[in-house]
Amino acid sequence: MSDLTLAVAQSVSVAGDLPANMARHQQMMREAAAKGVQLLVFPELSLTGYEPQLAAELALAPDSPTLQPLRDLARELGLTAVVGMPVRLQPQAPVLIGALVLGADGSLALYSKQHLHAGEERAFVAGSGGEPVVFGEAIVALAVCADFCHASHVQAAVTAGAGIYAAGVLVSEGGYAQDSALLQAYAREHGILVLMANHGGPSGGWACAGRSAIWGVCGELLGAVEGTGEALLIARRSAGQWRVDGMASANR
Repeated sequence: MSDLTLAVAQSVSVAGDLPANMARHQQMMREAAAKGVQLLVFPELSLTGYEPQLAAELALAPDSPTLQPLRDLARELGLTAVVGMPVRLQPQAPVLIGALVLGADGSLALYSKQHLHAGEERAFVAGSGGEPVVFGEAIVALAVCADFCHASHVQAAVTAGAGIYAAGVLVSEGGYAQDSALLQAYAREHGILVLMANHGGPSGGWACAGRSAIWGVCGELLGAVEGTGEALLIARRSAGQWRVDGMASANR
């Protein structure tokens, strides 16, 4: 197996402030690229914060010129970034919870959340998922938060050949124990690497737990952010073995 470096970005979003959040994403992308990261995954709706009541006015098309600076930076850095954004595919279309895949080669892809959390239907419609991210022989399946609560979602990813499952989430203090245990179980049961990128601060009225984590193919916890705040958690594969190569605190 070829070497591969992945990371989760535990970011703190400013509610509804796309320019500020884009600037912070750019800084974290630069920090990740400096550490050799090839794929960087941000939390659910990271570019706006988890703000359903603002989603309709903030939603953009995936190829919106507003987001072009992020795409340009990903290409410049040679880094693929998965960022969270409310998305409209057409001007009057309903709003999706999107994860935009900004390719290191300048490409653009969309993963849209397939399974809505209770209450999200008031602001969003369910999406159709999306294609995995491929790095050589490594296939990375994406998920957005409640997607992973459905065992059929991870099973479909594994059946399609994914050996890595990367979820951008919003997990609160109250839900962390259950949700992290479920993701850890997927790693163990399916023999896959599992990444969870969680918000590092409050969003949408939720007290987010932070503690973004990566689990190895035997279900072992390879590493986790100690609490809230911003950080990069980096996993490297060398000679077929995964390890978390320390945690980098993200400078504000």
